[in-house]
Amino acid sequence: MLCQAVLLLLHCFASLTLGQYDLCKSLVSTDDGAVWEQYACQPKAQSMKDYMRVKVDPPGITCGNPPERFCTLENPYLCSDECDASNSDLAHPPQLMQDRERTGRITYWQTVTWSRYPEPLLANISLAWNKSLELTDDIAITFEYGRPTIMVLDKSMDHGRTWQSYQFYADDCLDAFNMPPKLVRDLLPANITRVICTEQFSRWVGSKNDKNVKFEVRERFAVFAGPRLLNMDSLYTRMESMKGLRDFFTFTNLRLRLLRPALGGTYVQRDNLLKYFYAISNIEVPARCKCNLHASLCLLQEGDLQCQCEHNTTGQDCQRCKKGFKAKSWKAGSYLPTPNGSPNTCAVAGAPMGGGSKATPPTTTPQPITEESTPHPPIAEELTSPALTESPPPTTTPSPTDLPEPMDVESEEDCECYGHSNRCSYIDYLNIVTCVSCKHNTRGQNCQHCRLGYFRNASAELDDEGVCIGQSLCVCVSAFIAE
Repeated sequence: MLCQAVLLLLHCFASLTLGQYDLCKSLVSTDDGAVWEQYACQPKAQSMKDYMRVKVDPPGITCGNPPERFCTLENPYLCSDECDASNSDLAHPPQLMQDRERTGRITYWQTVTWSRYPEPLLANISLAWNKSLELTDDIAITFEYGRPTIMVLDKSMDHGRTWQSYQFYADDCLDAFNMPPKLVRDLLPANITRVICTEQFSRWVGSKNDKNVKFEVRERFAVFAGPRLLNMDSLYTRMESMKGLRDFFTFTNLRLRLLRPALGGTYVQRDNLLKYFYAISNIEVPARCKCNLHASLCLLQEGDLQCQCEHNTTGQDCQRCKKGFKAKSWKAGSYLPTPNGSPNTCAVAGAPMGGGSKATPPTTTPQPITEESTPHPPIAEELTSPALTESPPPTTTPSPTDLPEPMDVESEEDCECYGHSNRCSYIDYLNIVTCVSCKHNTRGQNCQHCRLGYFRNASAELDDEGVCIGQSLCVCVSAFIAE
């Protein structure tokens, strides 16, 4: 009775959270006993500014070394403020863009003034997480003393090796970037991932009236989910069906390119250049860890965010199958069918390969079937596996005209190829599924044998790419040579 009550409680809790992809699995009761039911899952959204690493360029762009005075655009001739890196009360280092400001006092990073005009005052702010993330709400950058008149937001999906423009900002888009100004709300579902230039956050409205520059995520979501984001199923469906939509919100790094500071609604006044500079007090990046719908938790481990992978997956982003669970190719989870999605669980060879949504709680970690039953196998031997040998031919051989053509198996879930192939065919006459185009010098129904001239590397598992090696790579140890 107690066990049934616990199962009922767990099932009720699961029902409350399903559709939000918060749960990776729940314990359910069946005629065969309690089993785990698997779901597509993702971590909760959170503020990522606590985890970002900030770098500013070029060197010397931060004010205070040497100390200098500056003015504000509202009081351009009252230059009583000072930036001094040697004085903690007057310093404005980059880390002040991500502090919590619990005392109520606004702190901010600040650049040198535009004293070298007409040389451009350029600054880059690079934000790194060493982790793939997915935006869940608007990016908001808070500027003190006025928003830039020209700025670019870039993103990288490969840890800063390559960059692509995310959005352009200018008080005159045509003049700055030769692009017509647009608003996100004007975009259609078909072009929602278009990179635009907006004038909405660059025109002078006073340094205290509106300090934020945004990259609008909610408005893009609203195109599919409605203005109040109530129809999230529609958004998740589009995430699966619309090419490039999920990648559009995915990043590992962000970069702000500040190209021209606030001018106060006028042209540059050469007689007082101490009022032109950049100052940022806060950067908010609401996002979640990208775990490919294989994890509901993402924790800080050894300084980096790490998905706590489920579904027999592993890696920082749960981007590959665990060792021993490569009977089929790795696949990201899917939001479809809503509300629970498809977990696309990595499976051990020989396990049921249906929908992959149910799995009995294991008492030990399942391992693939191998032929290594002897305590001291030789270093190199031919790859054989009695449990996985090809099916014997029928006792009566039909004529060639009676044999049907093999049919391609559309679902990779029906392939058990130890990761050496992602294609297989169903042979109707023999009632078997066999792998097609085995790679890594393997062959056989499950790619479990070595090709002629290649031998089993006994130090490698069946799902290892180096499981079959050429004769020239064999190392014969005298203790293992038969007498």
